Amino acid sequence: MSASSLILAPALPTQGLAMNGSFVVPPTEETTERDLLAGLLTSSQATACASALLQHFPSIGHVIAAEPSQLRAFGMAAHDIAVFRFVREIACRMARAEVRSRPVLSNWQALIAYLQTAMAYEQIEQFRILFLDRKNNLIADEVQQRGTVNHTPVYPREVMKRALILNASALIVVHNHPSGDPKPSRDDIETTRELKAAANALEVELHDHVVIGHGKHASFRSLGLL
Repeated sequence: MSASSLILAPALPTQGLAMNGSFVVPPTEETTERDLLAGLLTSSQATACASALLQHFPSIGHVIAAEPSQLRAFGMAAHDIAVFRFVREIACRMARAEVRSRPVLSNWQALIAYLQTAMAYEQIEQFRILFLDRKNNLIADEVQQRGTVNHTPVYPREVMKRALILNASALIVVHNHPSGDPKPSRDDIETTRELKAAANALEVELHDHVVIGHGKHASFRSLGLL
């Protein structure tokens, strides 16, 4: 059954909103981002709060992924902040389920969609590893390191140690650029060379290093850097 078949009634922007901002009918594709956010809030000033959030953050994705302290600055209650966390986690799990449905290398678009959902709006860099078996099915998906706005420390020895523990045959490593530009840096290139050498020594295949930006990504394999 498609998502569209579950819509019970059409709703134009601002229509279908109760006085406290919550939706009383499902939203449609025509519903504005402001009204989508307002529909998640319990405040009587939900629409004004949603407007302020979208003026401050670059996109609705950045709003949903914002730190609790940032959201509290807009007067959001703990319950509403928790709702944002639930929305994001549900989106990530739905996208991850698509990745797990078949071998990763033959399911590349689903992988990129998942990585965009999980990482594109992070405000600091994180280094994620996808551990694969001999058939390139996903064994584990782990964030190994978190860093700063423009750097994440990566330790090839720790990456390979974890690969051996999980009996992984191959890896895809991923990190995000909070700036939104996925162009690999010199440090990214050097780190990848070190990871490739460590993987080769243990007969583990490093399939790719993917850099996630805002709606864009860079693949070291596609760029000829791996």
